[in-house]
Amino acid sequence: MKSNKPRTLQKNIEFFTAALSQCTVTAWQEDPAGVYCEVGRGIVERINEYSVRIRNEDGTKSHYDRDITMFQTEK
Repeated sequence: MKSNKPRTLQKNIEFFTAALSQCTVTAWQEDPAGVYCEVGRGIVERINEYSVRIRNEDGTKSHYDRDITMFQTEK
């Protein structure tokens, strides 16, 4: 059952499921004012307990620290 609502990813199994399903994930980080801003978007390629690597839409790869980044599936 699919939902139209974005889902926040926190657990390893959630990242693993997103990677297997090849769904687009957005990465969000707080700016100095405390407002979350989108800093990346793409497919989860690799995870570990500290970071997540995402293949961006242009094919480049970015690493995000799990402690300071919020990850969500797209709507």
